[in-house]
Amino acid sequence: MNKPALHILHTPRITEKAAYLAESGCYTFNVATNATKSDVARAVKEIYSVNPRKVTFSAIARKSVRTRGTNRIGYSAGGKKAYVFLKKGEKIDLA
Repeated sequence: MNKPALHILHTPRITEKAAYLAESGCYTFNVATNATKSDVARAVKEIYSVNPRKVTFSAIARKSVRTRGTNRIGYSAGGKKAYVFLKKGEKIDLA
């Protein structure tokens, strides 16, 4: 069963590296941990009306962090990010 596109693409990643990659036609998104490449490609096509050429994934590791008040150790969420490569001449407006 196909999940809705908004459940697959969580948010675009707005970082310096992502901005640099966007100049060459590669956009970065936070995605659901159980999403597949074809799910991400379908969601990008549905939401932004562009055809992805290639999709790759990278895992975001969980990191240990200390709480401010009690000084206990906790963990950040981690997750999964997707790099979406577009055909030449196509663009996504994230503003």
